[in-house]
Amino acid sequence: MNSKQIGLLLLSGLLLSLAWPTHGFSPLVFLGFVPLLIVFYQLRLQKPKRLLLKSFVSAYITFFVFNIITTFWLYYSTAFGMWFAVLVNSGLMALVFMFYQFIAKRTSNRNALVFLIALWIGFEKLHLHWEFSWPWLNLGNVFSENINWVQWYEYTGTFGGTLWIWLINILLFNAYLKWGQNRLQKIKLLVSLILLLGLPIALSYLIKSQYTNLGKTAEVIVLQPNIDPYSEKYNTKDPQVAKNLIELIAQQKPIGESTILAPETVFADGTRLKQFNVSPAYQFTQQVTSQFPQLSLISGISMYEIIRDSSQVKTQTNYLKKGIWFNDYNSAFLAKANQSIEFYHKSKLVVGVENFPYQEFLKPLLGDIMLDLGGTVAVKTTQDNRSVFEIDQEVKVAPIICYESVYGEFVTGYVNNGATILGIITNDAWWGETQGHKQHFSYAKLRAVETRRSVARSANTGISGFINPLGEVMSKTVYNTRISLKEDIPLMTKTTFYVKHGDYIARIAYFFIIFIGIFALIKYKREGLKR
Repeated sequence: MNSKQIGLLLLSGLLLSLAWPTHGFSPLVFLGFVPLLIVFYQLRLQKPKRLLLKSFVSAYITFFVFNIITTFWLYYSTAFGMWFAVLVNSGLMALVFMFYQFIAKRTSNRNALVFLIALWIGFEKLHLHWEFSWPWLNLGNVFSENINWVQWYEYTGTFGGTLWIWLINILLFNAYLKWGQNRLQKIKLLVSLILLLGLPIALSYLIKSQYTNLGKTAEVIVLQPNIDPYSEKYNTKDPQVAKNLIELIAQQKPIGESTILAPETVFADGTRLKQFNVSPAYQFTQQVTSQFPQLSLISGISMYEIIRDSSQVKTQTNYLKKGIWFNDYNSAFLAKANQSIEFYHKSKLVVGVENFPYQEFLKPLLGDIMLDLGGTVAVKTTQDNRSVFEIDQEVKVAPIICYESVYGEFVTGYVNNGATILGIITNDAWWGETQGHKQHFSYAKLRAVETRRSVARSANTGISGFINPLGEVMSKTVYNTRISLKEDIPLMTKTTFYVKHGDYIARIAYFFIIFIGIFALIKYKREGLKR
């Protein structure tokens, strides 16, 4: 690698980083991969020894720059967690390009580029499901601050954005390869670029124009108690938390029917599941529903369940001592006047903080070390289904807890179960006043568009607020303020194509990965026999 190639690799990383929300200029993502693709093309022409290793190192330079700039804020929670996320994710992204280089040596440029698109989409899909799940930098997220460009996410989800980005990058890369050809070829490339950029944006505005009436509304109040998780949260007892929340509710002077959202694990003392009815959190619900009987309350709470029967032990169950285990939950509950309490347990967990990935393999090597990326450090127990809290026949709230809101297809599970509002409860104070909490709020706009559901978001601190089904922010708070907000938010019942079919683009991508991969391997084997 020469200095010019290193410069191109750094340029790719910078372009991708400078495109990222919330302060980035997203159109830069359309050419972010071009310098990297040029270097890979040059390496193939040079035919150096250890081509795949040099390709991996080249891609790693680009993706290290991209990861460190966009997610450095993890450092404010833990230095180890930040470096682990940056180094590992950079390596995984580089592996995608290394496999692309392997295929590119054994098939046509067109087939290799199709394989690259499919493999990248497959990698992003993997990042949504495996135990080291980290989809924060999935490419389709980049348009969260340009939501009017991607109203068609209701058909494709964020994988449609990923595909769009790759198609334009590859068109520009091919323009680089063919620019010296005849004038007609240049015109074709320019027209293709204009159409590929312009048509999806035009379609997006056309789709948005169809939504002239967003339907009935429901009143929702979100609470932001602003409790510092490092100095106050786990030192403030639940009775004091309850008092603070009641003050925030009273600020809004609720008269008619309304739904209240309080943040993730706002009741942090640790309440035993079977003893909830004698807990400070329960006393709080009784006080609220007594003072405001027309209100429905959804709140986060830290809970646990003692287990003495070994047959009830799950893979996520924690060992306490001989004959005793416990399930640790990051939960939400619904309280209504004269009705029993309903619970939901968070089911998409933060790597290391709430979930020890592949602990059957890693625990013997690492012991009880946890990769603290922000949250409460424990192995949490999940549930299989997506619960929906039914306030009445029309108001049905999805209790989405923190990190769960980053997962598009996962959130559609709530909507398929009847949710008419996406209720996100989160903490968001772990990373200080950085891009972390801003990106987290911004990504909620994508969920609104994908599902055509309003979002009500309660953050301990960070950003609380409301987003309509078009992904437009109705109102929001600022970081580090103790406040409550009230809005009448639209209730839509439409089931979008994406809600029905989920990440079908990724499933199609798997077909191309397998088909082109097998073709290239057969050719590789034949070349080996000839040698």
